[in-house]
Formats: sequence, C-alpha cells, structure tokens
Amino acid sequence: MNSKVALVTGASSGIGAATAVKLNSLGYTVYAAARRVERMRDLAKAGITVLALDVTDDASMRACVDRIISLSGRIDVLVNNAGYGSYGAVEDVSINEARAQFEVNVFGAVRLIQLVLPHMRRSRAGTIVNITSMGGKIHTPLGAWYHGTKFALEAISDCLRMEVQPFGIDVVVVEPGGIRTEWAGIAADKLIEVSGNGAYAPQAQPMAESMVGAASRKRQSLPELVASTIAEAVKARRPKTRYAVGFGAKPMIFMRNLLSDRAFDGFMRMATGISGKPA
Repeated sequence: MNSKVALVTGASSGIGAATAVKLNSLGYTVYAAARRVERMRDLAKAGITVLALDVTDDASMRACVDRIISLSGRIDVLVNNAGYGSYGAVEDVSINEARAQFEVNVFGAVRLIQLVLPHMRRSRAGTIVNITSMGGKIHTPLGAWYHGTKFALEAISDCLRMEVQPFGIDVVVVEPGGIRTEWAGIAADKLIEVSGNGAYAPQAQPMAESMVGAASRKRQSLPELVASTIAEAVKARRPKTRYAVGFGAKPMIFMRNLLSDRAFDGFMRMATGISGKPA
C-alpha cells in the first residue's frame, strides 16, 4: 500500500470527523476511531475504515493500533483529537472526575503515542498531531481541570518533539479556539451540573452562557477549518510546531502574553460576564 496511513481519534463528530474526511480526500488511508462507532457510518460510506476505540482502555488502544498495522503495515500520522471539557469549580469537581479528565485528555493521548512510536521509528518518519486548545495557553473561570490537561499536553508535546526529532518524526500542536462542535454544550452542561448551585453559581451561570449562548455560537469557526490546518501540517516537509486556529485563538493567546496575570483575570471576567466580587 503506497498511500500514507493516518489514525484520527475522537472521529465520531466535530474536528475528528472533519479531519478524517479531509485526509481521506487527500489520498491518505484513514482509520477513524471513537467509542461511538455507530456515529461514523457516513465516514465508512466515504471509504474510511472506522474502528472502536476507548482511550481510557489500554486493551482497546492496543487492539486499535494492532489492527491498523495488520491491515496497512504502518502508521504515518496520529491525530490525537479525543477529549472533552470538564468544567466546574476546583472545590466542586470530584477527584474521580478530575482523574477521568486527565485519563481521556492526557493519558489516552500519550498511551497512543507510546504504541505508535515504535512503528514510526522503524519507518524513520511520521507526524504526531496533538489537539490541545487555546486553553493550553490561557485560563478561563471554572475550567481548572480542563486547562490543566491542555497545559500538560502542550508541555508533553514539547518534550516529545525533542526526543523523536532524531528519528525523523515531527510533533505538532494544534490549538483551536471557538469551534462549532458538541464540546461547548457538553462542557457547559457539566459546569451547571457541578457548580450551578451553591457558592460558585454566580460564576457558573454566566460562564455557561458565554460558552453556548447565541452570540458565542454565531462567532465559532467550523471544524473544517481545523481539519484543513491539520492537513497542512501533516503535508508539510517541515511543519510548524504550533498552529493556533479558529475563532479567538490568536487574539486570546496574544492577550495572555501581553497582560499580567491579574490583568488577564480581569479581562476574562469581563469577557464572560462574571463579577469579581462574591454574590
């Protein structure tokens, strides 16, 4: 098989689905993986191989990678896109939920990297694309555990990039801003469930509205924009180490670099409609 082989996780919707379609259109042999296989019927109809994958289950991850190697003999591109946003006050979020957030957003991604790297090293080539977020560079109210995972994946990607460079492998970080996917709705629902009542409710209500309100939804970028950026990165002979893309990504990262910690805190309170005083 001469075409390059790509594994895209979290491919049942949003950025993952759009990326699978985009790479398939460019001639890649694409394996789209997610827990919800039934939601990938359209991908299968397009000639994309769909695989069941749970990034919290080591056996599932091993089986997925082994299946690709058995069918195609190689993996040239790994797009670590699986993830979700767990929002809520640090005081309110259970440690079990915090662990679950890290299991999906960090440990699942890193475990897949561990499983794929021997095959890439053997080929002395490959590209690992880790989807973080502008949330890996900035902070928002009530998003500590989510941002913690994205900051962690950013740092891991930097260290990994240096480790695998001698083997001809590239590591790319893609930092989406506001994208029109299911992510915001799920994060907002979790936020209200966890902190919608009690001491943090005056912050949770406006924060959730800032995520899913009509004004925010209208400005969000389409997932195809991120997919095109990922395609640009994996096709490049020497890709950038980071791509900030989508609504608000570049301006927000710029503002974080420009402002002091407390000034950025104030900016985020203003942007999300949260008062800096207790109710």
